[in-house]
Amino acid sequence: MEYSLVCHNLYALSASPVKKKLALLGIMFLLWAYMLYSCVGYCATMPTLVVDSYRVKEPEHASRRTESGRADLMSKLLPRPQGWVDLESDYDEPSLRTASRDLSANDVDGDRGDEWDEARVDQRSPEPSSLSSFSNGSGSKKLPQAIIIGVKKGGTRALLEFLRVHPDIRAVGAEPHFFDRNYDNGLEWYRDLMPKTLEGQITMEKTPSYFVTREAPARISAMSRDTKVIVVVRDPVTRAISDYTQTLSKKPDIPSFESLTFKNRTTGLIDTSWSAIQIGIYAKHLDNWLQYFPMEQILFVSGERLISDPAGELGRVQDFLGLKRIITDKHFYFNQTKGFPCLKKAEGSSKPHCLGKTKGRVHPNIDPEVVQRLRDFYRPFNMKFYQMTGHNFGWD
Repeated sequence: MEYSLVCHNLYALSASPVKKKLALLGIMFLLWAYMLYSCVGYCATMPTLVVDSYRVKEPEHASRRTESGRADLMSKLLPRPQGWVDLESDYDEPSLRTASRDLSANDVDGDRGDEWDEARVDQRSPEPSSLSSFSNGSGSKKLPQAIIIGVKKGGTRALLEFLRVHPDIRAVGAEPHFFDRNYDNGLEWYRDLMPKTLEGQITMEKTPSYFVTREAPARISAMSRDTKVIVVVRDPVTRAISDYTQTLSKKPDIPSFESLTFKNRTTGLIDTSWSAIQIGIYAKHLDNWLQYFPMEQILFVSGERLISDPAGELGRVQDFLGLKRIITDKHFYFNQTKGFPCLKKAEGSSKPHCLGKTKGRVHPNIDPEVVQRLRDFYRPFNMKFYQMTGHNFGWD
């Protein structure tokens, strides 16, 4: 009897802690279940509250973006090549600052020979990426770090439009003619003409008459000694004929090419006061530029190779500007009808883009004897130019 009573008491003592633990666990489970049930409504709103507290205000439909919508957003964050802009017609070169005979010197060129035909994309400048906009707004206007300074009828428009495919190049559309015609307007006026650029982008402009303007090198150097200058050169005889052909298209009653070329046809003395002839004396004009710019800051682009191998010449230009070679063979096709390369497509368009109808004009037939005399005239100047640049352009 005593033994059974003792055992019962011991069992009761040992069983009591177990029951207490079980009861405690049961109570905790009930409390947890109640809290979970109570919080379902509140917790369901927590992610929205957290995101909204950090979110920049967006349209209501932004919260319903699909996967394609997110892809569109990413495409906006990536840099895009500059769109095609066709704002101006070419200008005739002003008469040279020496005694010069130029039949069209006083005319603003109404020839839209540098147009790009077919469908054109929106003329507005491309929007900068949203990511970059957080750091510097929509960019800022800067004075150009690189300028295409010449030469007229050498291929400057083609070069500029090819370069504008590059996402890190922004160029003003119209020729500013600041350093030859509008210098008195001041640098702030000039800067205001430039497109806005983001960090790492290069601002450019092209005005072919700078190369033959005596004051231009000093003025550009005064703006910045680090400015990179690009000269597109072409066989001076072919260039002169092309120059004459452009003027002839606007003034059909001008004298013949032969009569303008010579001071005296009998003696064969070339009239260097005619700007069409004078522009092609490249060595003379380059000598003026070398007084202010070292040769390593000047790049010479072959107008002939710009037609036969545009990707190769564009590669050299991109290297010169310190840019990645983005413009390659895949961007070009050769238009047999026009006789020069065209871009397969521009940003925002699936159609090819070529220089306009006024490019690739048929040259008038020139007396072969006149052409040969011009070649003889230019030969010593070409040789000097080859020596100065260290490159034989093969014009002889």
